[in-house]
This record gives sequence, C-alpha cells and structure tokens, in this order.
Amino acid sequence: MSEPRDVYGWFARSAARYGDERTALEIGGETLTYRELDALAGRIAGRILERTGPKPGRVGLFAGRSAAAYAGYLAVLRTGATVVPLNPEHPAARTAAIVEAAGLDLLVTDVPGAPVPPGVPELALDAALRDGNGADAPPEAREAAPDDIAYIVFTSGSTGSPKGVPVLHRNLGAYLTTMAGRYGIDADSRMSSAFDLTFDGSVHDLFVAWAEGATLVVPSGAQLLSPVATVNNLRLTHWFSVPSLISFAQRLGTLKPGSMPTLRWSVFGGEALPLAAARAWKTAAPHSAIEVLYGPTELTISCTGHRLPDAPEAWPATPNGIVPIGACHPGAEHLILDEDGHPCDQGELLVRGPQRFPGYLDPAHDAGRFHPPLEDGGAGVTEEHWYRTGDRVARQDGVLLHLGRTDHQVKVRGHRIELGEVTAVLRDLAGVREAYVLAVPDAHGSPELHAVVSGSDCDPRRLSAQLTDRLPLYMRPRRISVLDSLPLNANGKIDHGALLAELSP
Repeated sequence: MSEPRDVYGWFARSAARYGDERTALEIGGETLTYRELDALAGRIAGRILERTGPKPGRVGLFAGRSAAAYAGYLAVLRTGATVVPLNPEHPAARTAAIVEAAGLDLLVTDVPGAPVPPGVPELALDAALRDGNGADAPPEAREAAPDDIAYIVFTSGSTGSPKGVPVLHRNLGAYLTTMAGRYGIDADSRMSSAFDLTFDGSVHDLFVAWAEGATLVVPSGAQLLSPVATVNNLRLTHWFSVPSLISFAQRLGTLKPGSMPTLRWSVFGGEALPLAAARAWKTAAPHSAIEVLYGPTELTISCTGHRLPDAPEAWPATPNGIVPIGACHPGAEHLILDEDGHPCDQGELLVRGPQRFPGYLDPAHDAGRFHPPLEDGGAGVTEEHWYRTGDRVARQDGVLLHLGRTDHQVKVRGHRIELGEVTAVLRDLAGVREAYVLAVPDAHGSPELHAVVSGSDCDPRRLSAQLTDRLPLYMRPRRISVLDSLPLNANGKIDHGALLAELSP
C-alpha cells in the first residue's frame, strides 16, 4: 500500500481503519476515539472554510493543551492550509511578531482574548463546536500537494527576531515513512505527548502515534515534572522527551529499579543524552529500548537516530560521555567539513535529502546556512544544497558523536536558543550599555542562561521584569549580573572564558 501524499492522510487512514475501536487522544481525563477525533476535526475544518473561503493559506493555532487544540491542528491540515502553532504562554509582543511574519489568514483559538491582528478573522473553539449541535456535514479533506507547506515553526534568531521554518508535506512524509513501524505500535500502545505544539517534537508525537493507530496521551505541564509518576499513572508504553526530564526524576529520587515497568520504548531528543542519565533511566525502565533522535527543525524533527543495545554493558564508551546521535535516516546524506571547508572526520555536520526544508520563510535568513554558499541573483536554495547544522560531530565506529556547537546557539531543556537574540533584547532595554549572555551549567550539569550587563541604573529585578514582556520563559536568563564593564580579551572582544569562570557555581 502506498503511503499517504499529505500529512492529514496519515491520520485519515487510521481513522478509517480503527473508527471507534481505538482511542486516538486522551487528555485531562477526556478520551476521543479515532472516529470522534476525525469528526471534531471535520467540524472545525468546516468553520475554518466558512471564514477563509475554499483555499485558506496560513492558519494560526493559539491554543494550549486541550482536545480542541489537537483537533484544531488536524482541522487546519484537513483544509489543505498551513498550521502556524502559537503558544498562549509566550509574551504577547513575541506572538505578535510571529503573527505578522507568518501572514495569517485566520486565527483559531481556545483562549479568551487571543491577540487577533487587525483584518484577520478569528475562530473560537467553543463548546457548541465541540458538541456539534446543528453542524453541517464536514467538508471533504483537501489533499495538499507535496510541495505545499504543512507547518511553520518559529525558532530563535541571532538578530533578535524569531526565524520561520516552513516544513513541506513531502518533508514530513519522508520522516513518517522512516518512522512507520519503527516503534512496534499496536492496539495497546499509549504514546506520550510531552512537547508543546510550538516545538517540532510535538509533530513526531502526533503523527507517529496517529499513523500507526496508537493512543496519544497528553500529560499536563505539572505532570511532566514528575516523569516516573506520569508514566505509571497514565500507563504509558512509549515515551519521548528531552533528556532534561531525566534530571527532574533523579532530583525527586524516583528513578528506582523497575519503577517504570510499562515502558517499551523511550526516545530522547532536543539535546544531548548523557550515558549516565540513560543508565539511570534504563534501570528504572528495564523493559524499554532507548533511542536518541537528533536533528534541527530545518531537517524535519530528526535526521539521525541511535538505538542503544538492550544490555547496558554493551553500550559504547564515548570521549564526552554522551550517547552517539547515530546514523542518518534513509534518504538523508551527510557531510562533515573542517573550518576550511574540506571534508573530514571531525567538524561541522551538513545534511541534505528529502527531509531538508526549502529555506527560511524570510529568504534573508538563508545566507550562511547552506553549502555551497548561495549566490546573489541565483536560483536560491536547490536540492543540491547542504544545510549547515552548526553542530560539531565526529565519526566513531561508524556512528556520529555530537561534540557541541560551532556558534553561539545553545539548547536549554530542548529549546533552541540563539544567545544573540537574548543579548539583542537586553541591549534594547533602558539603561543597558553592554550585554552578554552565556549558558552556564547548574549544580546538576544542565545548562541555564546567565546574563551580564553594564550601564546606568541597571537593576537586575527591573530588567528581569521587562524581559517578561519580551521573551518566553525558557529564553529568560536565570540570573542577571551587573558589572561596571565587561572583561575583554587581548583582541578587544568580550572574554567569554573569564565570564564563564566567574558565573559558574
């Protein structure tokens, strides 16, 4: 049987197969079968088309962890439109910037008082829509073309503004083809949904589960802070999260031998997985396979994977104590270049293939991100261009090891952060003359952001309060220090090492 041509087709195939036989979504004590979720998505799709006409372009989804939000995601795809997920917990100014950059035709929301821009209609996911009272027959799904954009995720940008990453239906289709059958999903499979919809890991959660007929189980934000209790209380068989959540479980003292007996698969991505953390998790979930997925948003969720052997004594020893990121998914090609642009075994990782995105929403962001370099007035990004990940890797025993970054990008609890964006926002605050942001390991070795500023009347509490309206929580420095001036090295640049030594615990 051929694979679906667009993303919605992967869900629709399961809805036709399983109907009311299997549960598609469980959230907050509420459950929806595949038929019920399909029907709800159909009703929302009908309302979308009433407001946009027969061919909507880009639809913002401003919603939290609710059944309506997940049905709304499906509904947008059912109409053939592009999903632009927006997080209600992010500052209004940042959301407004994303909305403007995305060029929305409609905003779908379950949040009262959503930031609807002038001229953009709004669709409220209200109770009447949920109940379907008096609803017309849902519209037929409009199949999107392979080169249509499925979703746009906005990532941190070094210039101070978020960057839009459009992912095509063919990009995600290639990914789902790779993942189909990978995790032994059956009628009893219960898969976690740990990521917010603005994080592309959530797309893995949704469609790997729904493509194979699993139940997608959505924990609350509070539940995620207690992973072991969440796995057991929700009877999860499949877990996917950032490795940082292992640290939360370790701090709680809950990673006891055999404490997660239901887990069959544990997948981690978004940041490096220390071998020590993997061993602690394996001890608590002895029946679970452990896999690492690696890949930037631009390469559609993940482009490499590494599955650890079942027996921990057979796990690899790595120089940095980090689980390898493995080998590329089928169809993807990789290249490693040194600082002079020559192929080598240790340097920057470049990737191309069917999962590589077509280029940023704003083409100005493409500069410097592709190899060979883009030429002014040329054809732009072609299939032959390699995406420069900015990640340093090395080959060891046939797999790739992640060694860090070539730039000032960091990962904090799986979120990709350009330190330049945080720095730019700080420098824009009243009284700040100089600012520098760096990632400092906390007492448990996990990175957190610290900022150092100088200037007139720089009160850390005032600056922190002002950042609340400018940056989402994960991008705000945990600590702001004020110095008369920032230390410089012999070349006249800010001395990163001196600041790191001063700020480290």
